[in-house]
Amino acid sequence: MIVIMSEPFQHLFNGARPLVLEQGQTLFLTGDPVALVHLVQSGKVALLRRTPQGGTLRLQLAAPGEVLAEASVWSALYHCDAEADGPATLLSVPVTRFRHRLTEDAALAEAWARHLARSVQAARFRAALLALRGVAERLDAWVAEGHDLPPHGAIQTLAADLGVTREALYRELSRRRHRGDRT
Repeated sequence: MIVIMSEPFQHLFNGARPLVLEQGQTLFLTGDPVALVHLVQSGKVALLRRTPQGGTLRLQLAAPGEVLAEASVWSALYHCDAEADGPATLLSVPVTRFRHRLTEDAALAEAWARHLARSVQAARFRAALLALRGVAERLDAWVAEGHDLPPHGAIQTLAADLGVTREALYRELSRRRHRGDRT
C-alpha cells in the first residue's frame, strides 16, 4: 500500500498513544465500532476479510508509515478484521480527533483525499490482478505495474498479494528461470 506519513500528515497523529501488538493479536473485528485511527510505526498489520466458506482474503498489509483501514475513518463499524503480522507498534488517535483535524485544515483534507484516491487505484489494480487467470498472468501484471520481485524469503507475501499459493508461485518462478526470463 501507499506510505503517507509525510510532513502534511504528521499533524493527524499529534498526541497519539502507542499501542503494541504481538504476532497474531487482533486489533479489531468486523462489526466493531470505529473508535481509533491507527498508524503503523513498526511491523505489519493485516486487514482480513473472512469468507463464508472459511477462507481469508487479505485486503491490506499495512507497513510502517501507513494508516490502517483508512476508509474506516468515515464508517461507524469496521468491515474487516485487523491482525498483527508479527510484532507491531501503532500510533492511535480517536477517530473524532482525526476527523476534526481534517475539517479544520482544507489543505490537509485535500492531501488526505489524494491519498484515498491513490488507495482506491491500488485496490482496483489488486482486484484486476485477482481477476486474471493463472499465476503467470498475475505475475506478469505485477511486474508490468513496476513492482520488483521480493527477496527469496519474502515470496510468501508476494504469493498472498497475487492470490496464489507459495508453491504455485515458486513453480512459476522456476519455469521462468529455466527459460531465462528476467522476472
